[in-house]
Amino acid sequence: MSPPAPPRPVRAAPPERPDRHGGSGDRRKLPLDWEKLLAARLHAVKVRPYLADALFALHVVEDRAVPTMAVDAHWRCYVSPGFVARTPLEELAGVWVHEVSHLLRDHHGRGERYAREHEETGPGERLRRNIAADFEINDDIYGDGLPRPFGAVVPSLLRLPDGLLMEEYLRTASMSGLAAELAWLDCGSGADGHDRSWELGPDGANGLTRQQRDAVRFRVAEGIKGRPGDAPEGWRRWADEAFQPPQPWRQLLGAAVRSAAGAPGVGENHSYRRPSRRSSSVPGVVLPSLRRTPPRVCVVIDTSGSVSDAELGSALLEVAAISRAVGGRRDLVSVISCDAAAGVAVPLCRAESLELLGGGGTDLRSGFARALRSRPRPDVIVALTDGQTPWPSGQPPCRTVVGLFPRPARATREDDPDYVPDTPPSWARVVTLG
Repeated sequence: MSPPAPPRPVRAAPPERPDRHGGSGDRRKLPLDWEKLLAARLHAVKVRPYLADALFALHVVEDRAVPTMAVDAHWRCYVSPGFVARTPLEELAGVWVHEVSHLLRDHHGRGERYAREHEETGPGERLRRNIAADFEINDDIYGDGLPRPFGAVVPSLLRLPDGLLMEEYLRTASMSGLAAELAWLDCGSGADGHDRSWELGPDGANGLTRQQRDAVRFRVAEGIKGRPGDAPEGWRRWADEAFQPPQPWRQLLGAAVRSAAGAPGVGENHSYRRPSRRSSSVPGVVLPSLRRTPPRVCVVIDTSGSVSDAELGSALLEVAAISRAVGGRRDLVSVISCDAAAGVAVPLCRAESLELLGGGGTDLRSGFARALRSRPRPDVIVALTDGQTPWPSGQPPCRTVVGLFPRPARATREDDPDYVPDTPPSWARVVTLG
């Protein structure tokens, strides 16, 4: 006996087929039930109070050409009267939260960038972006008073993990198996960045300006951070990152190296090449001045199998940048390749001539130990790694900077799915690369 067919993977029941007047058969003249629609919004505010500012910022536009509910980039919410009539109030509240989530997470701007970068502008690609945006939202907005509609589009339909971003779902899944079933799905340009014919556009009435949209998003983010226990992990992560400007990581890395190398007690010596200014207070006596010798820097590069070739290439560029950060003295910069075991410390002549060996497991403790055995001992150790390594139990007797290659928050190892990497130690200055 064959197993029963799985339920149709849709976010909600598809709308009735519209007639040439834009209605749904005998429902084309059905008035919009404003009382039910606004009661559903109040229910959404009650169960998700941290989204209240965003929910009340939406301007409702009645439109029978819309399949269900949809939003544009200017915070207008287009609503089908037939959809409101046949949807239970609590599920309608979930649709309110779903649509405003598209706008808060900037799916229109991100969708436009993805389409431009990958040259994917057709209707099929628009649907893929809409589905991927729904995946990002639907994995954690339901529950706790907000029931999930039957057959909602969730990542598990394609056996994908929860907690990923829209762009990650687009890169890892074709979604061709869902496209036929979800051809009717349309959350508007607010979900994928592609304008619709029924939208009012940037010059239409009751749209929010860019400053007003940013103000709403800022208030929501501050509300979530003020009461983090009330929001799911995905929303807390969004609130932490929504208004954080991208860090100029190359400048940060250079500044961290210079700060470590210029710390008190590193490389100070007396020299008579330039007399001390205090000599004027002691006639007939020449006092030496303090001269800071260039610091020695040892760069430990993680060459384990979890580090990609592209990251190793960027590590070589960072080595060259590090040499410039300490005055351009390449003879004072050495490089150690390290996976589970450390290689030989190679003095830096030209960064592009270095050969990085490895490919096994990861244990940067051997790299730190090899760097400290070098003679003369380095003043600064810079570790370039993905962070999936044990760290030295004690603080090295020199300054330490860690450059981390970015990894997903839930990154694991294939040989150990339960593995959680240790965070870099508190005595190291940490800079995220890229």
